[in-house]
Amino acid sequence: MGPAQLSVASTLPVSEEKVPVPQGLRPASFWLLVIVFLAVYIGSVFSPPLLDDADSTHAEAAREMLVTGDYVTLHVNGVRYLEKAPLPYWLVAGSYQLFGINEFSTRLPMALSILLLGVLALVWGRRAFGDRAGIYAALFVYTTAGVFLFTRILIPDVLLSFLIATALYFFLTGLETKNSWRWYAGYACMALGVLTKGLIALAFPGGAAFIYLAVTGEWKRWREFRLPSGLTLFVLIAAPWHILAGLRNTGGQGGHGFFWFYFVNEHFLRFLGKRYPRDYNKLPWALYWSLHLVWLFPWSLYFPAAIRAVLDARKKEHKAAFSDRTRLLCWILAGLVLVFFAISTNQEYYTLPAYLPLLLLVADGMARSEDVDCRLEVRKGALRFSAGLLAIIGVTAGIVLVTLLWQSRHLPFEPDIGNVLAKHNLDTDTLSTSHMLDLSYESFAALRLPAILAAVTLFIAPPLSFLLRFHKRHYVATWTMALGMSAFLVAAHIALGRFGPYLSSRDLAQQIAVRAHPRDRVMIYGDQAFGSSLLFYLQRPIELVQGRTTSMWFGSTFPDAPNIYLTDADLKQAWHGPSRVFLFVPPHLKMKVDSLLPDRFVIAETSGKYVYSNQR
Repeated sequence: MGPAQLSVASTLPVSEEKVPVPQGLRPASFWLLVIVFLAVYIGSVFSPPLLDDADSTHAEAAREMLVTGDYVTLHVNGVRYLEKAPLPYWLVAGSYQLFGINEFSTRLPMALSILLLGVLALVWGRRAFGDRAGIYAALFVYTTAGVFLFTRILIPDVLLSFLIATALYFFLTGLETKNSWRWYAGYACMALGVLTKGLIALAFPGGAAFIYLAVTGEWKRWREFRLPSGLTLFVLIAAPWHILAGLRNTGGQGGHGFFWFYFVNEHFLRFLGKRYPRDYNKLPWALYWSLHLVWLFPWSLYFPAAIRAVLDARKKEHKAAFSDRTRLLCWILAGLVLVFFAISTNQEYYTLPAYLPLLLLVADGMARSEDVDCRLEVRKGALRFSAGLLAIIGVTAGIVLVTLLWQSRHLPFEPDIGNVLAKHNLDTDTLSTSHMLDLSYESFAALRLPAILAAVTLFIAPPLSFLLRFHKRHYVATWTMALGMSAFLVAAHIALGRFGPYLSSRDLAQQIAVRAHPRDRVMIYGDQAFGSSLLFYLQRPIELVQGRTTSMWFGSTFPDAPNIYLTDADLKQAWHGPSRVFLFVPPHLKMKVDSLLPDRFVIAETSGKYVYSNQR
């Protein structure tokens, strides 16, 4: 290709024709999407055991909902748990009713939410950009690191992401087709989102729609938005639970009830960083933004293609197509979510609602860049650069894994990985991914199988994808990288299973269960979150010594709170009483408990977590 042709290629807009899938590969692509989802997400609903902290706490709330029949006020350990919206717990309780109380039924609703998020990506991407972009968007949802990582615990953010995106999809298609049912479906999705995670499900789609209408001037069509009837439907769906919860939960700390705690403390004060109790952190600004390259890996490295698609679309004379509207709305939604949580307090997974719009943009950019690359016979470009960078990262990471495996080859296998992990302060470290920092050199002796699988995948998939792009086999190159990422995520799930004894207390619960009688007392020293999986697996009340903290604080201030909160003096009195006591002790509090209770019997131990008893 000569200089003149290169000049033309660099300035020619990307075609707005919808980019198809290569001939003969369309049916296979849909089947492969199903296989990828089943391998990565359905294969991981059975294990590991439910984890301590949020995972088992939320599962226990759903279990107690089913047992008590109270579908308005959440309870954990018999204590009012008023900080969460109910829809995820309704879904899990329904799953328990159908499939029994176990790990599978706990994780099934969120796995189905991931499935629906991918289906939405497929439908929206195909409608806006064509078959190839739609398939890519769904594929990226199922193989992105952050979606996998932040659905390993029972949190509602993937369901929230689906409902927010679905509301905006109906909003955008309502503008295009003028079908009134689409507007009502959008209002219903926002209401369900509010029942999933509160007011942000109204703020994000409402804010994104407002900005979009202001930028495009389509606010002039406001009569089509079905505002009075749509908002009536929204209120009819969202309001009843809030009203009932407010009426049934009054008389807490300082006379406050549900409305103050849920809306003021959990929404506005959390945003301002003044929520009480302060059991959360905020990522540093630079880390907050840069980590999204990790959460959206590997497709974040193709982000330049999304930017190129926008620049090319600006050269069009007419910009009213559904594809243009989708691009603009996706940029607005992603930007709104990311900026909001950059200002607010945050956890790493809070920005999950930004993933789908960003992945749609990347899928569009990649599909169009692949099409132009093949039609114009361009030998070099952003696609190859991104693929080459991925290959370098993959091979480098593979070399690191092989080096660690080689250096640890003589170390004995440690079935309890918690014994060889670094320790950190559980009282102050509240970020959800902080356990990644616990990996030590010795821990690789317990991670040989997943590390080998990950290393093989990293050595093969990224370099092969680069070679295929170099030879203009772009569609196969994208699928090669995606299938490699699927294998990598399967390896990550195997590794997570090795962390089971460290992150969960199920094994300790089983040791207590075979020894405890109904009249025996079970206690946790410190915050309930340190051993919350005991609640789920023992399915009995647990007393908390010095545990009137974090999520258990506000519910404890109600007059009907169960008498489960003990002081050190109460513990010592019970320890020398006639009843048998089983005391769970987290690693960082062991020295304190040992000095408090010199006469004790060790019943069980895993990963530095102990169960003591006052009797043999």
